[in-house]
Amino acid sequence: MKDLRAEAELQLHHQPRDFTDRLALRFVRFLRVFADAFFAKRYGHRAVVLETVAAVPGMVGGLLQHLKALRHIRDDQGWIRELLDEAENERMHLMTFIQIAKPTRLERLIIMVGQAIFYNFYFFLYLFAPRAAHRVVGYLEEEAVVSYTQYLAEIDAGRAENVPAPQIARDYWHLPAEAKLRDVVLVIRADEAGHRDRNHQMADAIAMGTA
Repeated sequence: MKDLRAEAELQLHHQPRDFTDRLALRFVRFLRVFADAFFAKRYGHRAVVLETVAAVPGMVGGLLQHLKALRHIRDDQGWIRELLDEAENERMHLMTFIQIAKPTRLERLIIMVGQAIFYNFYFFLYLFAPRAAHRVVGYLEEEAVVSYTQYLAEIDAGRAENVPAPQIARDYWHLPAEAKLRDVVLVIRADEAGHRDRNHQMADAIAMGTA
């Protein structure tokens, strides 16, 4: 029963409620097409590039929430720390997969260009439409959960080598010494599911005027 509940939670999807939600979902699915075309089933390399982008929203959101709290001289309801923690968590995902996938020069170039473009896009999106920004992240994290679930399937089928977990991952997630890549993907997928749910909640709070 517990496994069925956990599986259902992994498959959670926020149904778009209005034009803003639908636009956010279409934008994310548009990005997914390019990721699938470029990386195919090279999930480790996909993770390196995508986690670089995924670490941007929390830092941008934390910065702009900090400035908003200062401007309005009010409490931030814990959002600043939470968003910065999210950015740090995503950075640790990246540091882990760099040890596993060993990105090529082309992928490093894509990382630099992608981060520059996405940072500026997301900064202005959050500045003028924070609800849409959180919704975009919520949908991005939904896709991340799907990608890591597919990665697990590749590992279980023997098509991706279940290598030992890097030391940085064992230290960060307090994994045992014998931990493998599969264990790492499981904890990262759980992180992404948490970010998914929280960003959708933040978008809802902004929509309701409670944030």
